[in-house]
Amino acid sequence: MATQTQGAKEDLRHILQRIDGRGYPAYRDLEGTYRFGTFQLVIEHVQSDPFAPPSRFRVEMGLDRTGIPGELYADPVRRTAMEDFILRTAHQRLKGWRQRRGSGKSGLIEITEPSQVVIPRSAVEIGHSRLTVRFVVGLPARGRTVLGRQAEEMILEDIPAWVEESFLWKSMDQNNARDHVALAVDQAALRRWMAEEKVIAFVADGAILPRESGQSDKPMGRGAVPFRSPESLRREVRLPSGRSVTGLAILQGITLICGGGYHGKSTLLRALEQGVYNHIAGDGREWVLTDPTAVKIRAEDGRWVRGVDISPFINDLPYGKSTDQFTTESASGATSQAANIMEAVEIGATTLLIDEDTSATNFMIRDARMQALVAKEHEPITPFIDRVRQLFDEWGISTVLVVGGAGDYLDVADAVIAMESYIPKDVTAEARRVVEQFPSGRKAEAVGPLPAKPVRKVRELGRRPKPGDKWKVEAKDEHLILYGRERVLLQAVEQLVEIGQTRAIAACLRILTERADGRSSLAELVRQLLVEMDQKGFAALAGSRGCPGNLAMPRPHEVAAAVNRLEGLKIV
Repeated sequence: MATQTQGAKEDLRHILQRIDGRGYPAYRDLEGTYRFGTFQLVIEHVQSDPFAPPSRFRVEMGLDRTGIPGELYADPVRRTAMEDFILRTAHQRLKGWRQRRGSGKSGLIEITEPSQVVIPRSAVEIGHSRLTVRFVVGLPARGRTVLGRQAEEMILEDIPAWVEESFLWKSMDQNNARDHVALAVDQAALRRWMAEEKVIAFVADGAILPRESGQSDKPMGRGAVPFRSPESLRREVRLPSGRSVTGLAILQGITLICGGGYHGKSTLLRALEQGVYNHIAGDGREWVLTDPTAVKIRAEDGRWVRGVDISPFINDLPYGKSTDQFTTESASGATSQAANIMEAVEIGATTLLIDEDTSATNFMIRDARMQALVAKEHEPITPFIDRVRQLFDEWGISTVLVVGGAGDYLDVADAVIAMESYIPKDVTAEARRVVEQFPSGRKAEAVGPLPAKPVRKVRELGRRPKPGDKWKVEAKDEHLILYGRERVLLQAVEQLVEIGQTRAIAACLRILTERADGRSSLAELVRQLLVEMDQKGFAALAGSRGCPGNLAMPRPHEVAAAVNRLEGLKIV
């Protein structure tokens, strides 16, 4: 490894001139820290060749030198919003900057592209006294020969110009910056109001819920129907900025979303899934907010399950197999959905979001005719309909459920919302009349109260690597992590919004592998690590090569979901 250089901008120029025309490994001489007047440039890691992942750079600047007003990052809410605004500015400035300067990734200057949500990311972090920006650079080469003059232009001219345009208050769109932060403050205030008023979800009038396409998270343009809340469920909230928002307030308890096919039921639920995050202005969902602990639950045929108590839903299996510490290498639809619920409860979910379309039918309902045909003593599944009320009454867990055909759920609902051409209607009173007029005839099958909430202590996530092992954990895409040679599939973990979150989860798995000792619960392990991230920033996840600039903050629920899908997970 090259010696880490400490020097000034001119020292960097001399190195580049010295290595011009040499073999690509000579670029390693650049690793180090350089003073550029108003900022420091840190070259953390140099790529091995022009076609390898690009080199990792970091800019550090005193907050006083940025000129950004302190009130715009005075607390965690404002700080995250300001970091997000800086990242969006920096990413926009780089568009069109890449120039062809040789082979492979030569000439690339790139920073993480943010999605529609506002979450902490390692690309831009505001600390107590400094701004840190992480990005990557494709150091220019022809073949495997260093192009020192082109590198000099990139590093000594392009990067300082980009810093000047992106990170100094005088160069920013100051009105937009203030609006960006003010929106986050208002969203935080609305979330506090929701908690006080026992509201688990809020959907503002005028929100645009449909997306541009299945591959795009941007709002649909022409043809999108603005959301309009039913008057009986409409609430108005005054916010710190002085503005007021009105919209649909979904209260704690059991809420059904019903209606015909293609009328917007699942579109509304998908918006609620993403409402655990704040969205940027113009997204259409900036005033769609959901309980931040809400978890989307679905059936997941074939998933691994390790030591989960699914007995509230499945019991008395043939051959006496226990379900209070249920383990399988290939769960059925019903057992996987039961496990997903119990794992969500374990990590702290207080709201479940469920769509009939992605659920196991035999887990959700057993109607009167099937009860008459197959006696309860021969059916190990206690359907969700017979536990959903207990989940709320005994554990305080609300449910929002999309139903299209399971009318028996009208018996247990606190509120019923019907979607008609993407417009919601409050049909709770009508639903109660239907229940009286058309009794379902089914018998409740739940026996006894729920057990204590699940707590599992983790002995091992997987085999710990030995010195010299070529073992690593990395995210291959948004829904796939390689854990050593094991593939951890997260396609059914639907509330991941950026691959940066998956990369951060991979880093969490690496750390949790070392910490699992059989004494701490899974919830304790995950929460403690996220507390460290909150206190130390993404440096808490830094590996041997430092902290990359492509991480985004995950929720504890998605970290735990990845742990729960590890084949080698061992529970005490």
